[in-house]
Amino acid sequence: MTTKGDHAMEGSDNEHLRPARMRIKTTALMSRGNESHPTDLIDISATGALVRRPREWTGQPGESWVLDMIFGSDLHIHLEAKVARISERHVGLAYTRIPEDKQVPLWDLLGGYADILEMWHDE
Repeated sequence: MTTKGDHAMEGSDNEHLRPARMRIKTTALMSRGNESHPTDLIDISATGALVRRPREWTGQPGESWVLDMIFGSDLHIHLEAKVARISERHVGLAYTRIPEDKQVPLWDLLGGYADILEMWHDE
């Protein structure tokens, strides 16, 4: 394995390693200033989350958003994230600030996923 910039590389320039994603469907809320959009969480990793792109959402890469995620009746994780990727159907968010009291619950939720890397390919 070689490194290129901040990305671990394996094989071609189109293959990268990233923290493993745990597929989980739950309710989430994206908010920024006076704007808020209910959405669905698709998957989550140690460094970010993928949500369904809200219908009326017009955000841009690099914008900071607050992400509230509800897991069951007893776990609410509230954190700050930056828009990393946008597609027609999804928004990829990279965590920028996880409050100290939410770090352990997030790692507990992720379990073994927090320590696993997986391959992904540029599309």
